[in-house]
Amino acid sequence: MVCDEVHHFVESNQGVYVWETLDRNVQKGAGAGSRLLETTNAFNPLENSIAQRTYEAVMELGAPRILYDCREAVRDIDLKDEDAVRAGVIDAYGDSHWVDVDGIVAAIQDPRTSAAVAYRFYLNNVQENADGWLSKAEWDACREDEADPILPGDQIAIGFDGSIRGDSTALCGARLRDGKLFVLGLWENPRDPKQPDWEVDVLAVEAAVKRAFETYRVEWSYCDPPFFQEAIGRWALEYGDDRVFEFWTNKPMRMCQATERFHSAVAVGDLKHDGDKDLTRHCLNAVTREVPQGILITKDSPRSRKKIDAAVAAILAFEARADAIADGRLTVRRRRVVGF
Repeated sequence: MVCDEVHHFVESNQGVYVWETLDRNVQKGAGAGSRLLETTNAFNPLENSIAQRTYEAVMELGAPRILYDCREAVRDIDLKDEDAVRAGVIDAYGDSHWVDVDGIVAAIQDPRTSAAVAYRFYLNNVQENADGWLSKAEWDACREDEADPILPGDQIAIGFDGSIRGDSTALCGARLRDGKLFVLGLWENPRDPKQPDWEVDVLAVEAAVKRAFETYRVEWSYCDPPFFQEAIGRWALEYGDDRVFEFWTNKPMRMCQATERFHSAVAVGDLKHDGDKDLTRHCLNAVTREVPQGILITKDSPRSRKKIDAAVAAILAFEARADAIADGRLTVRRRRVVGF
């Protein structure tokens, strides 16, 4: 059985489900000589495709029954250096004598070809999309799992991005003293044909907000009003209008500034996260969109199933943290040492 272009087999297009079904059938017939052949271009490490999973199974986990064969050009070739590009193409294509080396070199150096496309599809280098908001390496470098867990009573800020049907609804927290992010709640449309009328469980959202205020010392929260404006008003009355604020993410100047601060914090390691898979997925799903006021994040296409709402909530939580600290709300409990 042959699966071609498995870098396109991703969860959003049901490719992973198709591959898993085929793989199970092959495993059942392995004794009779059944085999599964995968062919692919270099994968995008932000997509968690079947190509990526196979690569990680072999190269990182040492799966013993997979034969993996790959030729990759030297990484980070200067794409403007024709001689270096030519050497890279020859290296990547090996003994594929039928390849038009001159044509591929010309395609790589065509100004319409992005660097991400050149590296992935012509030089076989694993490469993220050029318009991706965060790199996986940068995001992973900010991960901190068990060393300093977030505990009840910690001072936090909250970010909330709400929807009802199409997009996800996300509630994220950021600890004040170090900016460590965590997910307080995420409600995603399962895209299940059996649930065509799926809606966010509003009561579950309300319960999560209540639980957050009861569990932690919430000093500041920014909430995007569409779909939940009435609820946000009630939260302000219940938990204090000095702790619950509206933050309209459709106002580009303010959102661009918050997005840039978040991105800069990731780049220099001033932000932490607990490795939550959903938060990571949403942050790495986000691509950039340039507007006159700066850079915003968005989905890779309007109808994309690759959601980013937890990323938006995280930006709001990190921004709320900054404003809480600027307002003087960060208190440090000092240990008292008594000598005898």
